[in-house]
Amino acid sequence: MKRSHLLPIAMLLFAACSEKPGASVETFDSTDTTEAEFTFDFDLQGHRGARGLYPENSIEGFLAAIELQVNTLEMDVIISKDKKVVVSHEPWISSVICWGLNDKPVPEGKGLNMYQMDYDDITNYNCGSQPHPDFPLQAKIPTFKPLLSEVVTEVEASVASLELEPVKYNIEIKSTPEGDNIYHPEPAEFCQLVYDQIVESGIKERTIIQAFDVRSLQAMKKIDSSIPVALLVYETQGFENDLEKLGFTPEIYSPYYKLVDEELVEACKINGIQLIPWTVNEEEDMEEMLELGVDGIITDYPDVALTLKL
Repeated sequence: MKRSHLLPIAMLLFAACSEKPGASVETFDSTDTTEAEFTFDFDLQGHRGARGLYPENSIEGFLAAIELQVNTLEMDVIISKDKKVVVSHEPWISSVICWGLNDKPVPEGKGLNMYQMDYDDITNYNCGSQPHPDFPLQAKIPTFKPLLSEVVTEVEASVASLELEPVKYNIEIKSTPEGDNIYHPEPAEFCQLVYDQIVESGIKERTIIQAFDVRSLQAMKKIDSSIPVALLVYETQGFENDLEKLGFTPEIYSPYYKLVDEELVEACKINGIQLIPWTVNEEEDMEEMLELGVDGIITDYPDVALTLKL
C-alpha cells in the first residue's frame, strides 16, 4: 500500500451521507443553529473515526469525522514488533476488514500477529477495499493501518485548514491479561509507548486514555496522573464494583449503552464522573441517551447524530 494514498474526503463523504436516510451534508455548516446544537457542550465521539461511512481506524475515516465536526476522535492502538504505536482495533490482521499481499485473502484467525510484525510489513495489507458485512454504506477504498503519529499529523492539518476548534483524541489501549507478551507488551510498557507518542505529537492536553483492562488505566495514571481516563465497561457487577476494581475514580465511565439508565446517570453525577456510552448507532437510541442526560456518545454514525433535533 502507498502510504500517501488519501482520497478526496469531502467528495466521498457527500456520497456516503446522501445515501444514508436522515443524513445531510448541510450539517457541516456550523452557522446552522437548527441542527445539533448539543455539539457545543456535548462530547460527540466518532467511533474508530466514522466507521459507518469509512474503513475503521483509517486516516480517511478520521478526516471524514473532522469534516462532520465531531468533538472527539475515538480510536484503538496496538504495538508492532518494532515498537511503533499503530492505530488498529485488533492486534492481528483481521480477515473481516483486510486483504493480504497481492490482493490475496487474509487467513481467518489470529495468525497474523502484528506484535510479531514490523510496521513496514503491516502497511502491505489493504484494510479498506473489502466490503464490511455490518456496514454496507462504508466507502470501499484502499487504505492501510496508520501510525498514531500519522493520524495526528493529518488530523491537525485538517483542523487547521478548516479553521475548526482543536479536536480531542480518545485512545483505547487494547490490552488483556491473556495477551501480555503475546499480542502486546505488558501494560506499563504499552502505556509508556503510547504516552511518549502523545507527548511527542503535542496532543497530551487533548487526550483521553480508555481501556477495558483496568491495569492499563492504572499504569497510565502512574506515568502521568493528569491524563484523564475512561473506564470501558461491557459486563458489569455494578457501578460501585467497577470503580472498586479500578481502584480510583476515573474522569469518564464508558459503558455499553444498554447499561445506561437513570440510576447510573445519577451515580455518575454524584461522583463527578462523565458518562459517555458506546456504541450508539440508532437514532432512537441516541435520543434516549441524550434524554437520560449522558455527557456524550460514541457512535459509528456521527452524521446521524448531527441531524438530531431535541
